[in-house]
Amino acid sequence: MSTVTFGIVPGYGEKLHKALGYSGAVRVGDRVEISGQGGVNDDLVIPDSLEEEIVRAFDNVGRALATVGASWVDVIHINSYHKVAPGEDVISEDVNRIMSEQFRLRLGGRAPIWTETGVTVLGLAAMRVEIRVTAIAGSGS
Repeated sequence: MSTVTFGIVPGYGEKLHKALGYSGAVRVGDRVEISGQGGVNDDLVIPDSLEEEIVRAFDNVGRALATVGASWVDVIHINSYHKVAPGEDVISEDVNRIMSEQFRLRLGGRAPIWTETGVTVLGLAAMRVEIRVTAIAGSGS
């Protein structure tokens, strides 16, 4: 029988857990799934800069993974959700550049599968990006 462990990110994750009743991560055996992570700080504030927001979302993915004993190098699948303005039908080249820079920086040469989706709304009105991943704990070491 597999052990199930839930993780709650200190700071913003604790606030969301208290307000909405969900965890930031779950580990079943070695498999890890995380809730979508936005580019918020611990006070749920989103930076004005799109690049800073994306980098912070990547940082928050790392924080969520760590709550259940995994890290970016264990990631096998990435889903990213990007707010697109009404009438736009593509995700910008800037977003793709920043995302790929962060992949190269954090994944240690690993190239997980990635699904990138444009959306009209995310969990907080000011959010422009949300990232969720699947990982196999220990597989990247």
